Amino acid sequence: MDVRQVWADARRPWQSSHALLLIPIALIVVITVVDQLVPADVHLGPLLVIAPAITASFAGPWPTGLIGLLAVGAQAYIGWHFGVLFTRNVLVQILALAVLSVLIACYCQVRERRRRQLAQVRLVAEAAQHVLLWPLPEQIGSLRIACLYLAAEAEAQIGGDLYAATPTDSGVRVMIGDVRGKGLSAVGEAALLIGAFREAAHCHTALPALAEAMERSMERNLPELEPKEESGERFATVLLMEVPEDSHVTRILSCGHPPPLLLSGGSATTVAVHPAPPLGVDGPGPGRHSLDVFTFEPGDTLLLYTDGVIEARDADGSFYPLTQRVAQWAGTSPEKLVHLLRGDLLRHVGGRLDDDAAIIALCRDPHVHGRAHTHAHSHRHLHRPGSGH
Repeated sequence: MDVRQVWADARRPWQSSHALLLIPIALIVVITVVDQLVPADVHLGPLLVIAPAITASFAGPWPTGLIGLLAVGAQAYIGWHFGVLFTRNVLVQILALAVLSVLIACYCQVRERRRRQLAQVRLVAEAAQHVLLWPLPEQIGSLRIACLYLAAEAEAQIGGDLYAATPTDSGVRVMIGDVRGKGLSAVGEAALLIGAFREAAHCHTALPALAEAMERSMERNLPELEPKEESGERFATVLLMEVPEDSHVTRILSCGHPPPLLLSGGSATTVAVHPAPPLGVDGPGPGRHSLDVFTFEPGDTLLLYTDGVIEARDADGSFYPLTQRVAQWAGTSPEKLVHLLRGDLLRHVGGRLDDDAAIIALCRDPHVHGRAHTHAHSHRHLHRPGSGH
């Protein structure tokens, strides 16, 4: 979103309020006319203050001030009509209405200034999001990619969930993770892990070595980010995956993260993984991370997600049935799958998540080929070769 779009959004309430100005104007006319028709001992003039008051709910300071001026004029007309314009009672009513109108217009001015500041803050936040959580490309090699991020914080675009993808000499490496905590308080740790992944993904040939490098980076830098009262209590679940261009065999490593779903042949199955502890729990050490492999063939779709998706609850407290829901959308494009998931998930929770949620859909495009593919496995059951690569 660029600057012009942000300011256009900020000005849109002004434009839509023009038609609504007819409401306070009509109210002023009705009160003025009715006041002349009711018995002389009934005075409706003080009700004119309602006009600028309701105008402030949808318009800025200048329209509100104009409505206030019209209300003061109507009050003066009522006094002139009855020949009591210069009586003390009417003059006090006119003065009070003028003062209240000015105060309401000043309030609108302050509100509009804060609205512009909020628009600027949102612009800066979106720029920070793009620096930290780069949008994934729509295609890397033979992989078509779509992603979704839903932050739990109402005004935030990012939080404690993270993802990244990068091409390497051995294929495409993908990471999705979730740091402890949610919202803005977890952004620093998410930035640390994304930076560690982007740097180490090109330096280590095996996923276990990559996970060790990320753990060392987290152990080295995390004490500078975590609050003193939470020292030693910060950790992150991470899922690392490598999709070679020259083979259907995909390697995966989990550090306490939920396993992905494989959508193939109109069904959704959970990929079996043997997770190690989350990063930051036990510290780096050799042999801690187990590597699993499975076949990921052209036309298949992999769905990676964070626990904010599967732990989302509806009004009755029921968790979101992710596997059941995505099974009905097997075979759709990654973009459509993510779109359908977003709408269905938000409907399930009533429009607002309690935790950050991230989703990545990866489809192996059958029409795009890298180097010659080889079938290392002719069957689809999962393998666990141990901690090697």
